[in-house]
Amino acid sequence: MVLTLLKAKPERKLAKQICKVVLDHFEKQYSKELGDAWNTVRDILTSPSCWQYAVLLNRFNYPFELEKDLHLKGYHSLFQGSLPYYPKSMKCYLSRTPHRMPSERHKIGNLKKYYLLNAASLLPVLALELKDGEKVLDLCAAPGGKSLALLQCAYPGYLHCNEYNSLRLRWLRQTLESFIPQPLVNVIKVSELDGREMGDAQPETFDKVLVDAPCSNDRSWLFSSDSQKAACRISQRRNLPLLQIELL
Repeated sequence: MVLTLLKAKPERKLAKQICKVVLDHFEKQYSKELGDAWNTVRDILTSPSCWQYAVLLNRFNYPFELEKDLHLKGYHSLFQGSLPYYPKSMKCYLSRTPHRMPSERHKIGNLKKYYLLNAASLLPVLALELKDGEKVLDLCAAPGGKSLALLQCAYPGYLHCNEYNSLRLRWLRQTLESFIPQPLVNVIKVSELDGREMGDAQPETFDKVLVDAPCSNDRSWLFSSDSQKAACRISQRRNLPLLQIELL
């Protein structure tokens, strides 16, 4: 009995700890901006078990058995018949109750079967209404979920994935390597350029541009384990609106 308990203990996941510095800042800011609605937003924001993650299936290594299992678990297809553009090649599922699939590990040479993301992240991708052969730029591409979603919609003639942050750039490269087959990689370019300068440097190059501008990422920083970094991030987020305007 003792051995069983000792073995099980390391396998338990530690509960996420809320960073008080960040929560206090949110209390001051969002209680003014949202009024009474802040109470509901705060309850969800501080309860990771309530967060919803959609399961985007990878058409380049399609998981037929997983799709059947998702149906059995009560998952439903996202945006059923509610959008003017929703290609049949895109398969994304969402649970009717809070539930998160485990993430697949990155393995060199093996394509992953699904990608976890916030379902709302697909809306700007679908708004582009990408068609086969079009040239598209994903200006702030890391971690790569939207680039991957674009490739689930159509086969672009050219996909330029740009990420200015070097650490996030590595994350982007790994995502593409994990989901995209080699033949398709030939039409994808990955760069580390300042997005504010790309319009002048490459005028009229692309048919469509996706700009998921850097945001405050409140949900992640609320659970930061480093209060000093979190405080620094709070001060930096004041500059984000200007950066977002410059990128657009």
